[in-house]
Amino acid sequence: MKNILIFALFGIVACSSPKEKTQIVEASCGQCKFGLNSQQGCDLAIKIDQNAYFIDGAHIDDFGDAHDKNIGFCNVVRKAEVTGKVENGRFKATSFKIIEE
Repeated sequence: MKNILIFALFGIVACSSPKEKTQIVEASCGQCKFGLNSQQGCDLAIKIDQNAYFIDGAHIDDFGDAHDKNIGFCNVVRKAEVTGKVENGRFKATSFKIIEE
């Protein structure tokens, strides 16, 4: 009986944690383009359902100069395919790929 209770509790905890999913999002500088002000400096962020989140697992300069006038995240909003989940107000990414248009 004790083992059944432990397995049931484990199942509830496993099902209640947010699952990672893959989705297409807008990606840009959180401060310059999405109006986030919870930290200073230029940092990569994504927008999901009109909510912007700073991202952990990818850096703003991983995809070229952030201030490049044509592709830089501080100047343009780009599309990205991301996998991860929102945790504590930040997006924890396990993958981040720019979608070229």
